[in-house]
Amino acid sequence: MNTLQNLVLSKKAVSSVVGVLLIFSLTIVSMSIILLFGVPAINDMQDNAQAQKVEEEFTILDSRTSKVALGESPLQTIAITMIGGGVYANDADDPNSSSITIRISNTTNSSLTEELTVSLGTLEYIKDNSYIAYEGGGVWSKHERYGGSVMISPPEFHYNGETLTLPIMSIKGNSSTSGSGDVRIAIRSDSKPDLLYPNTSVSSLRTNPITSNKVVVIIKSDYYDAWAKYAATMTQTNVKVDDTNNTATVELYTSPPMGEMPLINEIKIAPLNPANPDPFQDFVFYFEAEDNNANGLNPDNYVITATSGSRTLTYKLQKKSDLHLDVIYEDTDISSDAEEWESVDDYHIYGTQEDQYSTVDLTNDTFMMRYTKKAADPDFSWPNDIIEKYNESFSIKDLTQHYIKLMTEEGSINFIIDGGPQDPIDYSTSTVTLNYDIAPGFITYLHITQNDLYVDILN
Repeated sequence: MNTLQNLVLSKKAVSSVVGVLLIFSLTIVSMSIILLFGVPAINDMQDNAQAQKVEEEFTILDSRTSKVALGESPLQTIAITMIGGGVYANDADDPNSSSITIRISNTTNSSLTEELTVSLGTLEYIKDNSYIAYEGGGVWSKHERYGGSVMISPPEFHYNGETLTLPIMSIKGNSSTSGSGDVRIAIRSDSKPDLLYPNTSVSSLRTNPITSNKVVVIIKSDYYDAWAKYAATMTQTNVKVDDTNNTATVELYTSPPMGEMPLINEIKIAPLNPANPDPFQDFVFYFEAEDNNANGLNPDNYVITATSGSRTLTYKLQKKSDLHLDVIYEDTDISSDAEEWESVDDYHIYGTQEDQYSTVDLTNDTFMMRYTKKAADPDFSWPNDIIEKYNESFSIKDLTQHYIKLMTEEGSINFIIDGGPQDPIDYSTSTVTLNYDIAPGFITYLHITQNDLYVDILN
């Protein structure tokens, strides 16, 4: 009886059952975790592998398309693996097409600005929220879950610091297909690119070397941010993005001549290198009096002025015993007053009558200028109290460095010379010498073509 009772009251069997249940529960939980986290991860890996395969195929397509566009082959075909996605040829003539605009601008004379726009079109693979596209001679990829786009293969956009070469690839054709198999894409061209620049038959302004101030390339595209990142890797470019309008803007400035040059009434100065604390080496005028001027080098009010937006910088020369200099800087966005300076000494005039000459060096570090403090709101363009700290006296080199940096922040400037009604200067023998460190982003030559590519998607 006792043995039977002990058997009935024993918990050994319960322990075995509980152990089995615990193991079973852990197995279920583990499988659930795997299903919850592992399957999406596996799907992501599968999607990434599929996207990478399509990207590789588009890179091959890019290489073969270049052969067609550059005349090496009249026709190229390539197979693209669909993997449940779709391939779409979007014609450049579509009003919503991506585009490139090139603006060759003259900041001092808007009538001399030249602009051309070429629509790009795209050949695009789309699956769910992943996009891979051939556009503008490059391959681009965008996966919405990661945000932004990336470059897979660089576009036909080449800049070596002097010449911008831009063969613009323009897709022609509207077709599409989707499914799970392979699809063949045929690309052909007549191998006759349309020369857009230089081309004086279209416009007298489309000449090399470029005579305008700035070249601006504006890319409007769903992949604009990747375009911007690519452009930023090139030397001497200034790149901006506009997320609202899906545009990337690449700015390149043209480089004006330097060294000693004949004096003319308009002197162009490019933006100074902001990383260089003393970018201006030479800004020197050599003046000779006119041969028939018995009064010699006797300017009453010889004015050299540049304007940039709200800012104006003026150098004024007047004959006293020698050439007296005044410097005036204004910025109407900051103050209604001006910062005014006058020379402590004067630039010496040599010779007599029509043989007189003088050298006016606006980068002389020993030629001192005195701050006249006529402004009610003094020294608004300088750090607080810096003029008082240096006893209100700076060299003309200090002023030239400081003010021309400010003047060229928005681009190149032109100094206009006004010698007055009785200009005493002989421009045939007088000179100006310019040497300075230019800001990054300068261009001398431009070569742009439009290359039409006819795309057929063959099922």
